[in-house]
Amino acid sequence: MLGLAACAGLEPPAAPSPLPAGPSPLASPAPSSAPGDAPASPEAAAPPATPQGPAAELVRAHSGRPEVALTFHGAGTRALDRKVLEALAHGGAQVTVLAVGTWLAQYPDAAKMVLDLGHELGNHTWSHRTMSRLSVADQRTEIERCRDRIAALTGGPGAFFRQSAAQHATAEQLRLAGAAGYPRVLSYDLDSLDWTDPGPATVCAQLRTATAGSVVSMHLGHQGTLAAIPQILADLDSRACAR
Repeated sequence: MLGLAACAGLEPPAAPSPLPAGPSPLASPAPSSAPGDAPASPEAAAPPATPQGPAAELVRAHSGRPEVALTFHGAGTRALDRKVLEALAHGGAQVTVLAVGTWLAQYPDAAKMVLDLGHELGNHTWSHRTMSRLSVADQRTEIERCRDRIAALTGGPGAFFRQSAAQHATAEQLRLAGAAGYPRVLSYDLDSLDWTDPGPATVCAQLRTATAGSVVSMHLGHQGTLAAIPQILADLDSRACAR
């Protein structure tokens, strides 16, 4: 069957070794902007990352395994986000949630919710600003502040970093992510368009264009995404059974 793997399972040739990926059983394997500040003390308690070279950008997998990766922008309302994550878990899908730091500050139990449901957690900047418009210092703060919040809540920085407001990372962002302790930046090759609220049918149609190895960008916090999940999983299963 076409696997619904956590992104840690999508290993491109010569990729750096993965960071700890949380409780996903496949560990070997949206966009609302909220620039408000949160108390700094939890972040200050996190241990500093070991400096590294530039991160490698992962856009899709080339492992040859019949899997796609469903990845989610982590922001929204607590109740709706839980319903989305529960629907995925009940459907047998382990996904990667790239959390926005202000979401974790607003809902301190959100990180635990993600991990307890068997999903994976990563860093999607502190406040989801357009990174290309920020100074290098501000970009570094966006990455490191979210990293430190995740570390304070979970004991680690998360499995991946993903840039905000762009499909691909710049060379500068790869350098900053590596220095912040992330061997890999998780970009994507397929946009579900769920953040535009086009309706479940459009989201499902977008997912039907996914191929083995695709990394799909999706979003918590959207009712249409929740409505589309059963059909998305059924479509992936039917395609896998036809292989």
